[in-house]
Amino acid sequence: MRLAALLATTAVTLAASPAMAQVAAKPAELTTSGMPDIPIEIVEATRPYQEYRTAGFRGWDASDRSMLIGTRFGNVSQLHKVAMPLGMRQQLTFEAEPVGGSIDPTGSTIVISKDAGGSEFSQLYRWENGNLVLLTDGESRNGLGGWNEEGTQILYSSTKRNGRDGDIYMMDPNDPSTSRMIFEAPGVGWFPGGFNEAGTHAIVVKYTSVTNMDLYMIDLATGELMAVRDPEGPDWAFGGAAEAADGNWFIAADIDSDIKRLGTMDVSTGDFAPIGDFGGWEVTSLDINEEKTMLAVVTNERGSSQLWFYDIATGEERRVDTLPPGLIGGVDFAPWGPLGFTFTSATSPSDAYSINPDTFEVTRWTKSETGGLDPEANVGAELVEVESFDGEKVTGWLYRPDPAKFPGERPLIVSIHGGPEGQYRPGFLGSRNYYLNELGIGMFYPNVRGSTGFGRRFVSLDNGPFLREDSVKDIGAFLDALQADPAIDGDAIGVRGGSYGGYMCYASILAYKDRLVGAECNVAISNFVTFLENTQDYRRDLRRAEYGDERDPEQRAKLEEISPLNRIEEVEDPLFVIQGANDPRVPKSEADQLVERVRANGQDVWYLVGENEGHGFRKKENADYYGWAAIAFWQDLMLEDEAGE
Repeated sequence: MRLAALLATTAVTLAASPAMAQVAAKPAELTTSGMPDIPIEIVEATRPYQEYRTAGFRGWDASDRSMLIGTRFGNVSQLHKVAMPLGMRQQLTFEAEPVGGSIDPTGSTIVISKDAGGSEFSQLYRWENGNLVLLTDGESRNGLGGWNEEGTQILYSSTKRNGRDGDIYMMDPNDPSTSRMIFEAPGVGWFPGGFNEAGTHAIVVKYTSVTNMDLYMIDLATGELMAVRDPEGPDWAFGGAAEAADGNWFIAADIDSDIKRLGTMDVSTGDFAPIGDFGGWEVTSLDINEEKTMLAVVTNERGSSQLWFYDIATGEERRVDTLPPGLIGGVDFAPWGPLGFTFTSATSPSDAYSINPDTFEVTRWTKSETGGLDPEANVGAELVEVESFDGEKVTGWLYRPDPAKFPGERPLIVSIHGGPEGQYRPGFLGSRNYYLNELGIGMFYPNVRGSTGFGRRFVSLDNGPFLREDSVKDIGAFLDALQADPAIDGDAIGVRGGSYGGYMCYASILAYKDRLVGAECNVAISNFVTFLENTQDYRRDLRRAEYGDERDPEQRAKLEEISPLNRIEEVEDPLFVIQGANDPRVPKSEADQLVERVRANGQDVWYLVGENEGHGFRKKENADYYGWAAIAFWQDLMLEDEAGE
């Protein structure tokens, strides 16, 4: 069904039935155009799925051995404290915007990070009994970079010098007048990494791309900048580090390897020596205990996280077998022993946990509500592997509706992750479980070439404008396999994606317009040239390393050629475009120009704008309305025949 017919059908249905006349209330900060009202029936049917919460481990409070978490009780996530496992969640911040937070190693001071309206121009604040005391200038972009061991100094980056480059500063957050610049960044991509434990040096990261990072140390007494490894040498990247007892580092790095391995690094020479095996899987994060005798190591095993404990003296690797398959993040040893972390799986929203590294006993600190629904009823994902056009193997995760409840062929939505330096890893689907459990619409999450988690060779296969469309061809290979599946309705497959996944969303509906029925594209790149020209200054050079340089005539021509904006009139399938007005990454102009082009061609398009949102909707009332609109969009496209029976 074309979008004009969809709109007409919805309008007629609403007018014909008084019971359907009630519609969802639209939040004041959302602007819609070309969209129908959302029937109240969708709101009522989905409410249990929208009323789930999550919690994330944010650190340990050494003053009372409590845990800091982030969770949402109102419209946005705030910082809370939990005094004991499954204890009361004591709310610490009460802001209109989501907050991040970090507590010092002694437990005496909390520093909060908060932006306005999704702008990502975060300010730093000191928390004081529920109030926030501004530490930065209120205008620049600032990023927290860690504490010294005494809890008296923080590192942070700030663009206040020129609005573009992230210079590195240190400050006593109890006296913001002590702020001083310790490093003037010569360009973009410099970030504070923390202090060494002696407090004599600051660690600084230079990020050029996902496969090219450099580490430096700044002598705080002299200001001297020292490269840990030769920045002119072979490119390398790392995924976590911890200081050893001798002042050198344990680090996960892909030096002389396609994947990141655990190893030791001599900070005076940059020499790297791999240690451990961990099943041959890539190491994604690590932490060291207070006594410097043990490492917690997290690996990525075909998308699932695996936790290990590594004995530094003996080299013994112990694989944790007391956690189910799922995703682990934010690992941090408490000074008194347990390891804190966040865990999520298909049947569990993300929650805060700890584990005893000696006994492997897991303790759950939070149990987030799931709207009265049984999370154990949610389906898990199955791995799909296909061979693409050039023989490259690519994988994705398929969620199937219950065949007993929904027999026969079922519709499917292909949902493409952003990044492109990202990876879809199967966790809790949240409100999207409604598609599976109640509508019988399957979900497929591909990891096309350019995704992380498969090594530096694979993540580089889409770099630059001349390889960019190879990732779009991977979608074609997946469609071949999915449309051949007897349980999938090959004539009812749609595509959605956000950010770079939004570009893939547009590109896929163009490349496979005869095989897809519609597209839901969120904060999406529509033209690479205008995107690179209009994205924030502090990001532009970093994105050029991935997509190409629009200042080069040959690359610019190719970027224009592959940009969906320039061929969008070829698409006749329904489009749903979603955008945050304050998005600093993919500016609103990317969505505006595509919607204008589509409508100038006489086509209809739904357009939803969050006036108080940035790169994605973070406020619950906005996210809920977007979710209802998306269900209305796909339900009418994919389940039209079922609704008429």
